[in-house]
Amino acid sequence: MSLCWIINVSEAVSVKIIMTWDIAADHEQEYFEFVIGEWVPGVQRLGLQPTDAWATVYGAYPQIQVNLLADNESAARRILSSNDWTTLEDRLLTFVRNFSYKIVPDRNGFQF
Repeated sequence: MSLCWIINVSEAVSVKIIMTWDIAADHEQEYFEFVIGEWVPGVQRLGLQPTDAWATVYGAYPQIQVNLLADNESAARRILSSNDWTTLEDRLLTFVRNFSYKIVPDRNGFQF
């Protein structure tokens, strides 16, 4: 199950899909193989552009944050409701815990 926030934005504005999660214990190797080999190419095929990825090394924050750029809110919603996205998300969820995402207007710099 994923947690999602959507903030209304203009259709002319690029949006960022900010995703966070923690890697499940004892699945690190499989996780990295999946993300590099399947997940990143999969989101690119869907029309999302990975912009940055962050790892938390200290503190009570999600272990991983990945940001994906979409042309606008409608495109983001369409992609995130597609069967292809559901397949990628379901597979990702076998390797991660505490998955959530939100759609926000794209800004320069770090967004959380």
